[in-house]
Amino acid sequence: MGLIKAAVEAVGSTLHDQWKDYIKCEDLGNDILMKRVSTPNGIISKDSAIQVAPGQIAVIFQSGQILDATAEQGIYTFDQSSSPTFFAGQFGDVFKEMWTRFTYGGGTSKEQAVFYINAKEIFGNKFGTPAPIPFQDWSHAIPNQMTGTMNPLRVEVKCFGKYSFSISDPATFMSKIAGTAEVYTKDEICEQMRSEVVAAFQNVLNELGNSNHKVPVLELPSSTDTIKAAMDEKVFDQPIRDRGMSITGFIVESVTLDDESEKKIDNYELSSNSFMQQGTLTGAYANAVQDAANNANGAANGFMGVGMMNMASGGMVAGTAAGAFQNPGFTAQQANGGAAQAAAPAEGAKFCPNCGTASNGGSFCTNCGTKLN
Repeated sequence: MGLIKAAVEAVGSTLHDQWKDYIKCEDLGNDILMKRVSTPNGIISKDSAIQVAPGQIAVIFQSGQILDATAEQGIYTFDQSSSPTFFAGQFGDVFKEMWTRFTYGGGTSKEQAVFYINAKEIFGNKFGTPAPIPFQDWSHAIPNQMTGTMNPLRVEVKCFGKYSFSISDPATFMSKIAGTAEVYTKDEICEQMRSEVVAAFQNVLNELGNSNHKVPVLELPSSTDTIKAAMDEKVFDQPIRDRGMSITGFIVESVTLDDESEKKIDNYELSSNSFMQQGTLTGAYANAVQDAANNANGAANGFMGVGMMNMASGGMVAGTAAGAFQNPGFTAQQANGGAAQAAAPAEGAKFCPNCGTASNGGSFCTNCGTKLN
């Protein structure tokens, strides 16, 4: 018993009238995964016509056994005397396995039907993570001072998006999911599949956050190809494949951080800016110290300026440069670069009547600013 593809010219000719029954299925759309179609008496007579539209798989079923199947569009004549033809295209091997698995000898013909399976890609299936998922964000790496290595920032994310799937193994789909139902829609499996998609996506996040990929957390929506490749490579959607289906498309539409993770990233940014600012001020501090030491006449005023710089920075640079001044071997003379010797009064020097500081020239005291006679 099998299908014989009708000649093209027969479709529109008077041969159409010779077909005892004409079996077809309207477009299955995006919601119906399988639909059963038969004749009023449940028997497909010899020379009946069976139409297969684009995006459909037709499986001829008779009382517990598969008689034939095809995924190739066209009009076929049902011939009980012929062997299965399996005009199946990409599903040829699958259909042969179906026929072997479901056929048993001596079966009595009681009821016949055509099960039309949707072969198109099913779009618009939404998913979302009900609870935040941990992710290792290498775009905000933290240095480990003990080991000299970098560690990712651990954040918690919620992701929302859409996926598409298709029926990849009609035999498995029928035996494990649809059976011989009159109509089987995606609503009957979407909740289970959504849970399995989220579980697969969590495994993908673990993969993308490792040291091999290092995908930044905020770039996940633009990493569709990487996500799908990781899912296929590691077969994260195995439970879905075990039901004769497969994920064909996966899109992350939005990524949101929980409050704690947002604080972590904000603090990270602040710390990075402070570190850069600290490096700039430390350099300015060192330059100010050097300039003050080289200025023999204004050493005291120079170091007063350094103190004001430290106050303006909130004491930041003082802690950075304090190590040099806390060194027991670092003397005051070394600190001002010999300024004490340079400030020794020269012959004929004037002395301030207010504080007694010697001046090597000028009309005002370099210490207190009193006018000199």
